[in-house]
Amino acid sequence: MTRRLAAAALVWAVVGTAAMAQDPVEEIMPPTLPDLPEAFAPEWLSDTVTRPHSNVATSAARPQFEILPIDAVQLDAVGLLPRSITGLPETLWGASEAEMLARLFRAQPATGLPAALSLTEMLALAELAPPAAGDAPEGELFLARLDMLLTRGALDPALALMERAGPTDPQVFRRFFDVSLLIGHGDRACRAMEANPDIAPTFPARIFCLARGGDWPAAALSFGTGEALGRFEPAEADLIARFLDPELFEGDGPLPPDPALTPLSFQMRMAIAERPDLTGAPLALVHADLSALAGWRAQLDAAERLTRSGAVEPQQWFAIYTSRVPSASGGVWDRVAAVQALDAALLAGDAAEVARRLPDAYDHMQRAGLAVAFATIFAERLQRVPLTGEAGLLARRIGLLSPIYERIARSAVAQTDTERTAFAIAQGQPVETAGGALQQAIATAFSAEPPPHRYTWLLDNDRMGEAFLHAALVLSDREGDPGDIGDALILLRGVGFEDIARRAALQLLLDGPA
Repeated sequence: MTRRLAAAALVWAVVGTAAMAQDPVEEIMPPTLPDLPEAFAPEWLSDTVTRPHSNVATSAARPQFEILPIDAVQLDAVGLLPRSITGLPETLWGASEAEMLARLFRAQPATGLPAALSLTEMLALAELAPPAAGDAPEGELFLARLDMLLTRGALDPALALMERAGPTDPQVFRRFFDVSLLIGHGDRACRAMEANPDIAPTFPARIFCLARGGDWPAAALSFGTGEALGRFEPAEADLIARFLDPELFEGDGPLPPDPALTPLSFQMRMAIAERPDLTGAPLALVHADLSALAGWRAQLDAAERLTRSGAVEPQQWFAIYTSRVPSASGGVWDRVAAVQALDAALLAGDAAEVARRLPDAYDHMQRAGLAVAFATIFAERLQRVPLTGEAGLLARRIGLLSPIYERIARSAVAQTDTERTAFAIAQGQPVETAGGALQQAIATAFSAEPPPHRYTWLLDNDRMGEAFLHAALVLSDREGDPGDIGDALILLRGVGFEDIARRAALQLLLDGPA
């Protein structure tokens, strides 16, 4: 997803101009956000690091000392995307409090408007100076950024962010260990645990890594010690016992489902050939079902859920969709069949068949919340087919939801009021027609002289990044107040995020019943 983010190199210049243009008398505060979450780790994380940290020696060998600069790593400043890519000023967080920013990141939804998901992922991965205000502990903002990515199942960028920071902090390592397990790097996670003297592993984590490394006697000894000390719940002890010696339980029935499944318990169940069903599981765990080991149906469900959250690229979703031929009907099988039929018609260059298959395929994708991903895959291909009438209108609608939206608007003549509005938005031109309250709010945001917006106070008080996070929350709620949505679009356009603003407006306008 990050590859599709637009740079905003003129942020400071545009913000300065926009701020001077506002009426100095009218200060509109941002919308009030109810019950922002506190700084709690995701419930599905494995219990792998003792809390509080136990200063327990794991070896009698002389410790190795490493001298580092005092300012070696500032967790809250760690990022993957430099300013040359994002166009964001280094001091984007400005005078905002780290605790407020962390709570705003944790409040971001796992799914929602794709343009808003893109914006918040960019903010989570950007290299920025830590906020100047607040008494939050060092690293709280970093953990909140990580947890937003993990909640969406975006494991690869989350892992890269932790590797850039170095998983030495116990809470960062806890997330690093789980993500490594979920993407199939369990050995690496265990080696990192062994090499990190600041990490005191729990008994289950130690047992898993000892067994993984082939030291089964030490793993069994640790298990016995943990049982003697009462460190295991009964269900946890039963799982570990089977993990260490599955032959003792031959003939016994499978373990009951675990309502609080974690990556560590998932890996142990996998090791004893009792792969859990991940239907409805947190998106971070669902990522494991992208593997061919999960079976095609599980892959399809995982690909759909992770595409809606923006965690996987549309190309990966499409590759899974077209990897086999559906052997059943109903639900996901009908969606797969519709998309494969359209794909086959396009490969054959049969315009009549494309026109016949397109409405059904798009309807399935729109109802499944996959219209934007579908458009990303098919928009370019549809433009090479001579489609007319309703099929041509639908093909242009799909194109407007794709990265080539501006080219679509410049290469065709609008046939309906909705299309005229969409073409104007796609080109950043004033919108002359409007329908309901949401359409009117969008039209106001794309007018020649947009009115003052409720984010002016945040911009004037050096809290631009905070304003972006507020706006992303507003845009993610399609049923929210149209006036708030309009203000969010005005903000994005005013600071140079024109591409994100246009994509958000087009998705709000078009990603619904045709």
